Amino acid sequence: MNKITIAIDGFSSTGKSTVAKQLAKHLGYVYVDSGAMYRAVTWFAMQKGYINEDQFDKMALINQLDRLEISFKFNPEVGFSEVYLNGVNVEKEIRTLEVSSFVSQVAKVSEVRRLLVKQQHELGKNKGIVMDGRDIGTVVFPDAELKIFMTASAETRANRRYQELIEKGEDVTLEDVLKNVEERDYVDSHRKDSPLVKAKDAIEIDNSDLTIEGQLETLIALSVEKIEKSTTDN
Repeated sequence: MNKITIAIDGFSSTGKSTVAKQLAKHLGYVYVDSGAMYRAVTWFAMQKGYINEDQFDKMALINQLDRLEISFKFNPEVGFSEVYLNGVNVEKEIRTLEVSSFVSQVAKVSEVRRLLVKQQHELGKNKGIVMDGRDIGTVVFPDAELKIFMTASAETRANRRYQELIEKGEDVTLEDVLKNVEERDYVDSHRKDSPLVKAKDAIEIDNSDLTIEGQLETLIALSVEKIEKSTTDN
């Protein structure tokens, strides 16, 4: 059977990463969380003091980009690949609401996007990959055999994200999480460089009322159909 490229885009907190991990595991494909790459750069910028509530020194960050090495290493204990920045595991650090509050600003920087898109192209050059993000089906892999666009109401997504953060011990309010979700939606959809849009040939899935199991079943069926078609066509 031929391997294909699967691109999963959508708004923040739609559960893209969760279902993409499960799909990749089911198919035996490589999973790449492109959003985690932007979070890693954001966390780096925060640690260096390049970005905070008062300012964002874009040039300082841009001048350091060639020193950043982002990689993924599979952790058998948790069952998925974790993010490493310059050889250090930052999986936990990049998942906070504080990082979420700045990541859309960092993701708007064209130099950051060019660097990470280049790395993402390299990761997917041999196909057999499931990658999720904001511009995977439109910019990173416009020729992907299967493109999915995930969506859900802002309230639904905020509640999911809130529950995740509380379980991790974060001190947050639902109001703050909803505000963050809505702000990220606006920034992601209105940035000049690679805005979040649904690819013309993407299949839209509103998962507001879908379970993780239901989403996975749907994606497996769609993937198998595309894999069989790719194999037959070749």
